[in-house]
Amino acid sequence: MTDDLLTIREMCELFDVTPRTLRFYESKELLFPIRSGQKRLFTKSDRARMTLILRGKRFGFSLEEIRQLLELYNKDDGRYTQVSRALEIARERLEELKRRREELNAAIDELKDQIAEGQSYLEEIENDRNAAE
Repeated sequence: MTDDLLTIREMCELFDVTPRTLRFYESKELLFPIRSGQKRLFTKSDRARMTLILRGKRFGFSLEEIRQLLELYNKDDGRYTQVSRALEIARERLEELKRRREELNAAIDELKDQIAEGQSYLEEIENDRNAAE
């Protein structure tokens, strides 16, 4: 085995994923390990692809978007098409994340208000109990 090839176990350790995850990405045509009998051997290219897959997932890209971006890598235009499409998706995702953050901030503020209201109510009840004693 050369230093360039990793077993499925080594890939799992390197990327902190399960073998099932790697097989899933292979089934979705995101990774293309070399098959040697029952073994899967992953190349430097697979490692680079895996890095991009995980980054894309973290940013909320769909697996289909990631697959399409990875396919654009081999276009003979110096990666222009790939990078421009990635930027387009990234901008869309950024706007979506900002919108979700605003929704979360509103929900957090509302929950804080409900907690404060509940706390005040409990304090009122305690005060009434203490006054009655």
